[in-house]
Amino acid sequence: MSAPIVVITLLCYLSLLFGVSRYAARKSSDATFFTGGRSTHRLVAAIAMVGAAMSGVSYISVPGSVLADGYSYLQTTAGFFVGYMAIAFILVPLYYRHGVVSLYEYLDHRFGVAAHRTGAWFFFLSKTISASLRAYVVCVVLQSLLFDALGIPFSINALVMTAIVWLYTRRGGVRSVVWVEMLKSIVMVSSIIACVIFIIAAIGYTPSEAIRAIAEHDTSRVLFFDSALERRYFWKQFIAGIFLVVAMTGLDQDMMQTVLSCRNKRDAQRSLVVSIFVQMAVITLFLLLGTLFYIYAESIGLSSSEGAMPLRDAAGTAVVARGDDMFGFVATSSGLPVAVGVLFLLGLAASTYSAAGSALTALTTSFTLDILDGRRRDDRSLVALRRRVHLGLAVVMWLLIIIFEQWSTKGVIALVFTMASYTYGPLLGMFLFGLMTKRRTNARYIPLWALLSPVVSYLIATNSESLLGGYTFSYEILIVNGAIMFLGMWIGSRKSA
Repeated sequence: MSAPIVVITLLCYLSLLFGVSRYAARKSSDATFFTGGRSTHRLVAAIAMVGAAMSGVSYISVPGSVLADGYSYLQTTAGFFVGYMAIAFILVPLYYRHGVVSLYEYLDHRFGVAAHRTGAWFFFLSKTISASLRAYVVCVVLQSLLFDALGIPFSINALVMTAIVWLYTRRGGVRSVVWVEMLKSIVMVSSIIACVIFIIAAIGYTPSEAIRAIAEHDTSRVLFFDSALERRYFWKQFIAGIFLVVAMTGLDQDMMQTVLSCRNKRDAQRSLVVSIFVQMAVITLFLLLGTLFYIYAESIGLSSSEGAMPLRDAAGTAVVARGDDMFGFVATSSGLPVAVGVLFLLGLAASTYSAAGSALTALTTSFTLDILDGRRRDDRSLVALRRRVHLGLAVVMWLLIIIFEQWSTKGVIALVFTMASYTYGPLLGMFLFGLMTKRRTNARYIPLWALLSPVVSYLIATNSESLLGGYTFSYEILIVNGAIMFLGMWIGSRKSA
């Protein structure tokens, strides 16, 4: 793709983004920044939740992962379905009953301020890193497609990204986030469907031939029951999926701010149920697209050694180094029509700008209300504080994107889930203890256990092969992490009076 086409595509999307954001912000005020006024229609929330769950990481990394992992991600997705039901019918009633703005206010109601601040800090740590990592993905693509050709360094690229995100969220807050997430869902899914159609046509398949080729391809295996020691084993991924989605969605201010902007509990529950069905369909579409990528790559003479990256041409030159690079290569550099590259860029921009904006709003909410105790301030002071926090977090996000540029990482989707298994574990343990018991715990030790549980979990995971007869932990280390936190809170606890 040429630089002018990239610029025109981005400007068109950004015009749409700011138009939607401005429309959403018309009835917004400083008072509705955190909650969206509790007026979001359930259908809008359901569509927005699809977008909220799909970032630029999903857009790039899920299709590229099928060469190494097949469709094993669907095993985790099946667990997501169970997790969403738990969120809808256990956590949502809890949040509405307590009337929380920040989810971590529940921990204050249940255990006191130490638990409240601990939960908020762990959310802050996890979401700041993961949101910056997701934004980094699109910055890398834009650097190769545009900024390198213009001689602009990566740091300026990242600055442009964070400035755009800061601008469109600075006034509308949650209301803008919800409508932009809905826009993202529509653009992203439309781009994926269109890319599937273009690639099937480029290979020369009819729809029925494409379905048969996908079903017969080595990458389309769904179920893995071979060995419980293997990281793709069905029950490991299914159970991990349940706890991952409860932690990363149900206990995540970023994800739940859209749901909690609904008028009432029933609307919020309906939006979650509709959303998970749509998400499962979209994830399946991502994986099908991934197989089509590799079929197309084979048709133009690229191959891999022993079913692994990199893909090489007939001369043995590495053309695609990582699965995460596959979508970008096929869309922009493999001879497909320019329309495919434009669709790729639109979907990537939609998925990343909105995810970063949603995260920035959620971080601003949690940091202002939970960590800086903004509820104790008068309205004018709270607004000034919120604006300073919003700008400061945008700067932090920019700096982290630059730091990530220095890293050489594995597949980003795996990195995000692995990191979440450690940072969300203490949150999972605290919420489970609060929901499953009526005991009171010694609040002074909650921060200590919150620090110890991920460290102990990491030591267990890195030594599991020698300690547990070859067992390799995948995302289910989150369960171990949460269990250690739960046990720590139980020690020294007492029955409520």
